[in-house]
Amino acid sequence: MKDKSMSQTVSTYLQWIAERAAESKEWQYYSLANHIDVELLDEASRRIRKNAAAGVDGETVENYRENLKENLENLHMRLKENRYRATPAKRVWLEKDDGGKRPIGMLVIEDKIVQRAVSMLLEPIYEEDFYDFSYGFRRGRNPHQAIKIIREKCMSNKCGWIIDADIKGYFDTIDHKNLQEQIAHRIKDGGIKRLIGKWLNAGVSEEGELSYPKSGTQQGGSISPLLSNIYLHYVLDEWFVKEVQPRLRGKSYLIRFCDDFIIGCEFKDDAERIMEVLPKRMKKYELTLHPEKTKLADFRKPEGDVKRETFTFLGFTHYWGKSKRGYWVVKRKTRKKKLIKKRKEINEWCKKNRHEPIKAQHKHLCSVLRGHFNYFGVRSNYQRMQLLRYYTIVIWRKWLNRRGGKNFITWEKFNRILENFPLPIPKIIHSI
Repeated sequence: MKDKSMSQTVSTYLQWIAERAAESKEWQYYSLANHIDVELLDEASRRIRKNAAAGVDGETVENYRENLKENLENLHMRLKENRYRATPAKRVWLEKDDGGKRPIGMLVIEDKIVQRAVSMLLEPIYEEDFYDFSYGFRRGRNPHQAIKIIREKCMSNKCGWIIDADIKGYFDTIDHKNLQEQIAHRIKDGGIKRLIGKWLNAGVSEEGELSYPKSGTQQGGSISPLLSNIYLHYVLDEWFVKEVQPRLRGKSYLIRFCDDFIIGCEFKDDAERIMEVLPKRMKKYELTLHPEKTKLADFRKPEGDVKRETFTFLGFTHYWGKSKRGYWVVKRKTRKKKLIKKRKEINEWCKKNRHEPIKAQHKHLCSVLRGHFNYFGVRSNYQRMQLLRYYTIVIWRKWLNRRGGKNFITWEKFNRILENFPLPIPKIIHSI
């Protein structure tokens, strides 16, 4: 819990919160908001990325920090006197792997700071409540740990019936009333609950139009990941542990990364029973499982030449394959849609920036490939990483050829360019 970069006062108080939360899951907090002082706000401001996008007011982090002390003192006074008002988020859309679009809310700097401060107070409480199988947006946890556990469960526990679930528009459909009721189990502080209510009801600005959605949390907000974890902790995690597992006749497990989760069962009938009640459980809390993306896969260890189904989770396709020694093992490879999306992104960037100096283009492409390899660099995935590198080479040469003029770049000439500006070679980063 301790952070060397954090002030002693802030660190001590957060440690105290964590200790109280660890003592009892029934402990309730009545005076957290009193500890949102200038010191905590300063710590929260330092955790905001310098290049964080500006909100509807156009103010950047750099501009806000020019008079940081005065700004934070003013912000603290407005919080203390209940004059702080949440500002509508500026909405932008990002493309998803399935061709759809995901809304992202860009908050003003002050909202980001206050949300971060409240998150710092709430995280040590809910860290004691969250289950070990929840990996999303938690300190010290990452997607690769979740992937490793899945492999171990499938190979050692024989839980080969996999429910691959997808919640439709999760962040946009979180019910505000249910969320507030869930938070009230632990948090009785009216100040904290009012702040969360202000953010939930702040509204959205899109192309000059202001709207006030009655459900959902803003993806892009500092507190949104925590709120989304709290919601599914009560809706899914506790329900699975306390009500579902005791009624199953075989082994089972749940692995969740925020709104992405899979459930593994030893027996098919157990999995079918869960598949039957899961949509009803979600509907009770205003959530909907995507009918086409939620499926039950037979992922049992193959026998002989019988092929098994696959499932996707956290950007990887999980499948059974033979090891070098001839044993059946669970392997992973980059999901095909992820690969296609990344190829399209590289193609679009090279098209728009083909007239930039080769050195600048090379720097960007290296950054893109390294980022991809750092995440997807797991055993059994080398071939698909190499395939993306090959796509990048072909795309880069294609758009360099279309810069105009008579300088046609043959492969021989382009290979000489690659000798001077080599692209990163795929590496296995995660030995899982």
